[in-house]
Amino acid sequence: MSSYTGDVTVEEAWEALSQNEGAVLIDVRTDAEWAFVGICNLSLINKSPILMSWQIFPHMGINATFAQTIRGHNISLDQPLYFLCRSGVRSKSAAEEMIKAGYERCYNILGGFEGDRNNVGHRGALNGWKAAGLPWVQN
Repeated sequence: MSSYTGDVTVEEAWEALSQNEGAVLIDVRTDAEWAFVGICNLSLINKSPILMSWQIFPHMGINATFAQTIRGHNISLDQPLYFLCRSGVRSKSAAEEMIKAGYERCYNILGGFEGDRNNVGHRGALNGWKAAGLPWVQN
């Protein structure tokens, strides 16, 4: 048995968020990433992502109140939760944590917001939310 529900592509996550009113996107990146890189724009489907850092910038220690804060959003234990980070690593850890906290359907979004680095070391072109052309905004 997996320690979280499973992995989904960014396209599968967008489809689930679009089609299931109860589906929730939780962006676990840092304040700096949201401010300087951008965030998913869910306004076309009348939603907003929950912005909750898995690790606290700049020291990058695990956010000890992560699960407690997510519980404070009044999300039922059976709602599907889709976790997103830069490339799909922190989001997997967050999904695992929320399964431990009693949530039943916690998905890791493969490729994350920016995806893997390309041949010149840049993110955002190979895979991930931005490369897929899904809606996003930059502050």
